[in-house]
Amino acid sequence: MSDEDVKDVDSPETEAAPSASEAPAPPPPAPVDPNEPPKPEVNDESPMDWYILKVAFNREDSIAEALRKKVRMEGMGEYFGDIVVPSEDVATFTRDGKRRVSKRKLLPGYIMVYMSINDDTWFLVREVGGISDFTGSAGKPMPMEPEDVERFINRPAVEDEDEAPIKTAIPFKVGDRVRVKEGNFENQEGEVDVVDEANGRVTVIINIFGRSVPMELDHWQVEPL
Repeated sequence: MSDEDVKDVDSPETEAAPSASEAPAPPPPAPVDPNEPPKPEVNDESPMDWYILKVAFNREDSIAEALRKKVRMEGMGEYFGDIVVPSEDVATFTRDGKRRVSKRKLLPGYIMVYMSINDDTWFLVREVGGISDFTGSAGKPMPMEPEDVERFINRPAVEDEDEAPIKTAIPFKVGDRVRVKEGNFENQEGEVDVVDEANGRVTVIINIFGRSVPMELDHWQVEPL
């Protein structure tokens, strides 16, 4: 056997190691939902503030309670304060004339939350059914203005001896056409000019003898046309 033959036997052919350019490509990034709003660019040290949430209409109370329950279950109470459905007391009247006091929502379709915004709290809020989004710009939660906090949250308390009158829920607004149901001007038609919820009265412009005359009436004395 020649030296060349020995060399061929003792030196088996080996595969060359792949170069860096032939390394396997990384997996593609996860698909992004174009409808998913951007996450807030904040950190865990974000201060607490009042925020407004858009919620399903006529479900404000149940959604607020669901959010409170979710906060308790996730053990994130340190990042949340009050959860409020702004409302006021109003008086309504039954068919037999009995007065009944009930709650009227000041901002139907919204609730207000005192909270700290971070990735965890943002996701927690958006996981609650019935909540669509925070109010703000381009999906970024914006704190409430101080004057709105005073108007809807820090409403002045009234002492018992100086209690503010409860408003009456009047089913009319300025500009509505109505008919007088009883009294000296029964069956006269006119237009609502003033709505006084504090006293449950409306001022209606009625045409009498060719002149427009404002008549102040109890709201139950008129009916819509």
